[in-house]
Amino acid sequence: MIELYVKKPNELELRHNNSVPAPKGDEVKIQLVYGGICGSDLSVYKGKLPYAKYPVRAGHELVGVIVEKGEQASFKIGTRCVVLPNTFCGVCDQCQKGLTNICRNKKSLGVNIDGGFAQEFNISSKYVLAVPDDLPNKKAVLVEPLAVIVHAFKKVNVEKNMKVAVVGCGNEGMLAAALAHYLGAKVTAIDINQHKLDLVREIGDISVFLPHEIESLETFDVVFEAAGTKVSVESAVKLAKPGGAVVLIGLAQEANFPIVHIVRSEITIYGSIIYQFPDDYLQAIEYLRDPEFSVEQIVSKIFSITDYKEAYETAASGNAGKVILSFKEVEKL
Repeated sequence: MIELYVKKPNELELRHNNSVPAPKGDEVKIQLVYGGICGSDLSVYKGKLPYAKYPVRAGHELVGVIVEKGEQASFKIGTRCVVLPNTFCGVCDQCQKGLTNICRNKKSLGVNIDGGFAQEFNISSKYVLAVPDDLPNKKAVLVEPLAVIVHAFKKVNVEKNMKVAVVGCGNEGMLAAALAHYLGAKVTAIDINQHKLDLVREIGDISVFLPHEIESLETFDVVFEAAGTKVSVESAVKLAKPGGAVVLIGLAQEANFPIVHIVRSEITIYGSIIYQFPDDYLQAIEYLRDPEFSVEQIVSKIFSITDYKEAYETAASGNAGKVILSFKEVEKL
């Protein structure tokens, strides 16, 4: 079996291991088709997540096919599926309130437990969701990252003709811009990288700007912050109009807030982390099934798993959209 590990920060290793054991209990064995590389994968690779454990098998944006199942798993063999990569205990106070996304005992695939960048892997079926036949794999691999945006959008009410700004145009920022555009908002995307802005422009009628190009008097009903830097968070607050809202998706370590401005302008600031499963996943699937929801441009390139080094370099360059690893031909390697 071929699997991709982050052996230690800045060192990837493609391993050839024995076959995966038969799944037990409620487990299913998934044969991976596609795996997306996202910002947290790169952070683990670069050693920027203090809670990451090494060595760790990478990968959490996953679409595959169930090829075996344990006696308690209800899925049928051959089911295409996506995976919830964040565990929840179901018993802590947060889980008891339905807030499984902030479970006190949460573990994350590809971060502090082994992920799914492998030819095959076992996982509890409670973290698996079937995808419909009319959702192709190239879109299905976007279900997990889009669910992050679906959850963030539930914090606010994005309506037609509303002015929405997205600060930071990485994968999540691009998906946020795409969803706001789909919902009929007047969208402005802001990033320091012109290549990313060019990708966003391909999604539809979205205005794009470098940070210094935004006029100081320009304000928005809702601002989604997806860059995760001190400067971007502080800029996002300044871009919200009186009575507006800022939704923080990025993971900036700290930022300085203009408290008087926030209070006098009644600006609401929301934090949003991952998603509720399965509801946000199901909504993401419904968006992706609609041909009018334009996301194809977000997928920049699909690499064979054997080209993992080039794939990670491309993803880390800052000049690409979603980079995907393909495991479809891995059995021939």
